[in-house]
Amino acid sequence: MSDQREDHYFSADPSVPFERIPVETEVWGHDLRLVSGSGVFAKGRLDVGTAVLFRETEPPAGGRILDLGCGYGVIGLACALSAPSAEVTGVDVNERAVLLANENAARLGVAGRYRALTPGQVPSEPSYDEIWSNPPIRIGKEALHALLLTWLPRLVPGGRAIMVVGKNLGGDSLQRWLTEQGYPTTRVGSAKGFRVLETIRPA
Repeated sequence: MSDQREDHYFSADPSVPFERIPVETEVWGHDLRLVSGSGVFAKGRLDVGTAVLFRETEPPAGGRILDLGCGYGVIGLACALSAPSAEVTGVDVNERAVLLANENAARLGVAGRYRALTPGQVPSEPSYDEIWSNPPIRIGKEALHALLLTWLPRLVPGGRAIMVVGKNLGGDSLQRWLTEQGYPTTRVGSAKGFRVLETIRPA
């Protein structure tokens, strides 16, 4: 799930030299020509987990969407392109990822509806109708749980989170844990060793 070293994905300012690397993919009928980069998750490709997420889901209808752990922006940008009324916020601790995601939004012509930020830059007021994420499982269970319990409460009552998690990285146990925390979670898709989970914030 990483490039060269695991900590590149979770570093705020990776130390590896910065090289932009193109990525082309089709998501929900839209051609995305994006730029990834060294020190950012899944450089130069669409990772398998995110590909499963797209294949096993329908695009959102609109609303306020949070792309949690946005990387170079592929999930949130696909949401913005597929739902012209959507307002999308990407969030990532990796400053290079935030830079690339915003550049990609401008490249795709959705910069007015997509903005990537680091966690500290996200205003505290907005709530979200949906969260879409390929979450950073490898930060460890405790850190992942803290991350999810920080952002899931930002869902509106009845809002949902769509996440893809590797089965061998705890997808099934995460599903149980989220339900135990008061966020009912069901599996809505499964392929290539990945689970696609839908989590609901109770009304």
